[in-house]
Amino acid sequence: MEIIGRKSEQDQLLRCAKSKMPEFMVIYGRRRVGKTFLIREVFKNDFTFYTSGVKQGTRKDKVALFHKDIVAYGGKAEKKPESWFDAFDELKDLLKGDCHRNAVTGKKIVFLDEVPWMDGKKSDFRPALDRFWNMFGSAMPDLMLIVCGSATSWIIDNILKNTGGFYNRVTESLHLLPFHLGDCERLCRFCGYHFEKSEILEYYMAFGGVPFYWRNLNASLSVSQNIQSLCFEESGKFRYEYRELFRSLFSPRGRHREVVEFICKKNQGVPRDEISKSFKMSGKQLTKTLEELEECGFLREYVEPGHIKRGKTYQVIDPFVRFSIAFLQGARKSSWTAYRGTPAYYAWAGNAFELACLNHVTEIKNALGIAGVETSEYAWRSKESNPGAQIDLLIDRADGVINLLEMKYTQSPIVIDKDYRMNLLTKEDDFRRESKTRKAIRITLVASSGLSKNGYSDVIDSLVTGKDLFQ
Repeated sequence: MEIIGRKSEQDQLLRCAKSKMPEFMVIYGRRRVGKTFLIREVFKNDFTFYTSGVKQGTRKDKVALFHKDIVAYGGKAEKKPESWFDAFDELKDLLKGDCHRNAVTGKKIVFLDEVPWMDGKKSDFRPALDRFWNMFGSAMPDLMLIVCGSATSWIIDNILKNTGGFYNRVTESLHLLPFHLGDCERLCRFCGYHFEKSEILEYYMAFGGVPFYWRNLNASLSVSQNIQSLCFEESGKFRYEYRELFRSLFSPRGRHREVVEFICKKNQGVPRDEISKSFKMSGKQLTKTLEELEECGFLREYVEPGHIKRGKTYQVIDPFVRFSIAFLQGARKSSWTAYRGTPAYYAWAGNAFELACLNHVTEIKNALGIAGVETSEYAWRSKESNPGAQIDLLIDRADGVINLLEMKYTQSPIVIDKDYRMNLLTKEDDFRRESKTRKAIRITLVASSGLSKNGYSDVIDSLVTGKDLFQ
């Protein structure tokens, strides 16, 4: 199949596969993001050895499956292994023999998929993998070992940040992220979906850029009908996806889901100290939880200038997580059509569009002609004005300018009236006074359906439309 997007990721994989050094590559990312698909397609399923872990089963069961796959790839072992050390000895014997090499790169490529599921309580998997690489693999210049998994906390703790046998052993790591809107549109065209940009944007607002969620669309249904079918019907494929998402990524002993749901109550985010007080976690445990949520793309952190003492603020930035918390967790209505047109829907749509903009800052900068300017992005809330003004996104530029972004999701071009114009000017004044910035401020409107110009629209210094987010 054709690979949509992922150009830099493909280049990284092929660069490692053509290296003249032994390569140990770790690939991770949230469930459904396309890790296995990418690896298989880049290498055309042409592996020296490929196996995938299974979530259920005993160590004996998992070792037996590994052995079965070794035999399928030409392994000659007659006796079934009794431990992971025995299993990796079988892999060593396979690699030392006249084994298959990738036709394009000539490298011996070993792909271990869903590695966290190979591990388990009282398992010897990790020390066996450690010994395999350090005693054997790291001395084979024609070997590329790819380790992949969705359970991010396991990958980070046991491989990427391991201070034991894996310390400084990983030669490459790749964090696979969801698509942006441009690649979502290309995937739609590839799959034969004839959706307008406005429909693609609405689906992104609910599901984000996870490719698997897009491949399950029904081209004969509208976006609203697809959301109803996939999420609200009892047999809907994603009705329980939110629950399974956290189960697949994190340890059951963690409180990742609770932390996300707490932070999600405030669209602009929650300061770290407030999270700490609510959950009474140790500093180390809280740091670990927040870092893992960031690595999965669920959270972002930022420090609001002028409020350094408050420390870091954390904001939920995953569209599907926010959609699920808003409509699927303890749902008050049984269908998506029942939600549409309600205050809850309009509140979600406005916040979801703001989130889409936050996830497409690069595209917004391109539209503004400042792609090459170094910037930082953050939200801001007034501490002095009453009612307190808030700005959902500021782009603070190294060239002495701050873009104050006003983001509006509407079905038709937005119309600015006298009151709205005054509201924008008041926000600008409040921000300038409280932040004490000496930079120039530009009010920037990001409007899903554009702007209807009139006598009050001169307050807008620059305009970005929904179509600009598809670059």
